[in-house]
Amino acid sequence: MTTLTVPPKTASPPAPRRPSAGSGSWRRRIPLLPALVFTIVVTQLPFVATLVISTFEWNILKPGDRHFVGLSNFAFVFTDERLRTAVLNTVVLTASVVLISVVLGLGLAMLLDRRFAGRGLARTLLIAPFLVMPVAAALLWKHALYNPDYGLLHGSLNAVYRLFGADSGPTVDWISSYPMPAVVVSLVWQWTPFMMLILLAGLQAQPGDVLEAAKVDGASALQTFRHITLPHLRQYIELGILLGTIYVVQTFDAVYTITQGGPGSQTTNLPYEIYLTMFRKYEYGEAAAAGVVVVLGSIVIATFALRTIASLFREEVYR
Repeated sequence: MTTLTVPPKTASPPAPRRPSAGSGSWRRRIPLLPALVFTIVVTQLPFVATLVISTFEWNILKPGDRHFVGLSNFAFVFTDERLRTAVLNTVVLTASVVLISVVLGLGLAMLLDRRFAGRGLARTLLIAPFLVMPVAAALLWKHALYNPDYGLLHGSLNAVYRLFGADSGPTVDWISSYPMPAVVVSLVWQWTPFMMLILLAGLQAQPGDVLEAAKVDGASALQTFRHITLPHLRQYIELGILLGTIYVVQTFDAVYTITQGGPGSQTTNLPYEIYLTMFRKYEYGEAAAAGVVVVLGSIVIATFALRTIASLFREEVYR
């Protein structure tokens, strides 16, 4: 009878230790720490300082009379008549500029989505207004277009009247007569290219097979736009509205340069009213409280914008 001998088991070499997920992620994030610290110093510390100032009654004309008032400045922000007027003007200005810019941007985007000679040049020219500095754009509209003596609108109006036999047309002071439309038109000119770029990207992201199938099935251009293109552009339109609202609600350059809030506070929006409170009334606490309210409102709008952007990225990944 043969006896089988089982060799003794040899210990297997220890498996190499893998770095924990936490330590690896921290090593990847360490290069970002300087940027994070810089962002905190540049953005968060001034905001904290603004929060602190908003709890004080502080007028620079009374340097010895500075004391803590808690939330009284915020109560003033929501009850002051001038600030309520500024809020209403901000809503009217923002809604008008954003909605008109989206409609015009959609029309231009649909035109640029077609193939024609010189399309690249047309795109460049249409994008150009968005690249002009806000102050330069406001000065252009105030002097080159709105001026009642030598502005382009005045000259064009006179030319039309001369075509019908009149010696000259009426002299219209566009800024004094129509202050809010004057600011709205200048901002629409500047922000329409921004909306056009977003919507043009949405148009070019349409699935070609769906459009081809609609054409084969005999759908008209209007039916294709209503039932295919417009639903596809819904998120891009939302994104344009949200981003445009974030930027336009902070408009200061056009109001300050074209109308300076007048006449009679008809175009005074929140940023300009904060400027007046800070540098004309010298009420630092009230201006800081109003600034905090504007920042919090912008954060709320930005949250919706980020969600819309995230949903667009998810849609592209699943496509």
